[in-house]
Amino acid sequence: MNEVIDKKELLSALTAASSLIIELGCGSRKRNAEAIGIDILDYPAVDLVGDIYEVLQKFPDSCVVHASAHHFIEHVDDLNLLMSELERIVKPDGVVDFVVPHFSNPYFYSDPTHQKFFGLYTFCYMSYSTLFSRQVPTYQNDLVFSLERVDLKFKSAKPFYGRYVFKSAIGKIFNSCNYMKELYEESFCYLFPCYEVRYQLRRMDKSGT
Repeated sequence: MNEVIDKKELLSALTAASSLIIELGCGSRKRNAEAIGIDILDYPAVDLVGDIYEVLQKFPDSCVVHASAHHFIEHVDDLNLLMSELERIVKPDGVVDFVVPHFSNPYFYSDPTHQKFFGLYTFCYMSYSTLFSRQVPTYQNDLVFSLERVDLKFKSAKPFYGRYVFKSAIGKIFNSCNYMKELYEESFCYLFPCYEVRYQLRRMDKSGT
C-alpha cells in the first residue's frame, strides 16, 4: 500500500457530518477552488496525493456532497471499485459529475494511459436510468445512483478551433433530446466524432429515491 500525502492535514478532520466537495484526478488545476483536489501526482493544486482508491478509503461514510472528475476516470483500471467507494462516501442526494472522452474521439487512442471506453449508455449499466429507449442490463447490481443526464460535447482541440462553429451546430442538433443522442451514437458517431461525454449521477437514499 502506498502512502497518502495529506498536504493540508485534511483527513484527520473528516467526519460523517462533513459536506465535502472533491475533484478526482484534478491535475495541475482545480475547476472548483473550494474542492479537495486528489491526484497521484503532486501538483500544486493537489491536496491529497496518492492512489485514488487508497485516498478514498480514508474518507468516512457519507461525507461528500459533490464529486467530480474531468478526463480522469478513463485512466482508472477498476471503475467498479471506484464507483463502490463513491457509493460509500457520497451522501444521499449528493451529485457525481464525470467528463470523459467519447469512444469516437480520435485522440482517445493516442494516450497509452487510457484504459476505459465511454459512451452514451456506460453508466446505464451501473445506475438507475429512464433516460433512453434502449435498455441495458445492470447484472443484478444493487443500484445506488440514478443517472440524471448525459450530454455529448462536440468541440475541437488546439490548433483546430476553426472547426468549432460547425461542431457546435452539430452538438445543438444531437443534444436537442435524448432520442437524438441515441440516433447519433447508433448512426452518426463515426461520421461526426464526439469529443467528450458528460454524465451527472445522483446518490439515491436508502428507499431508492
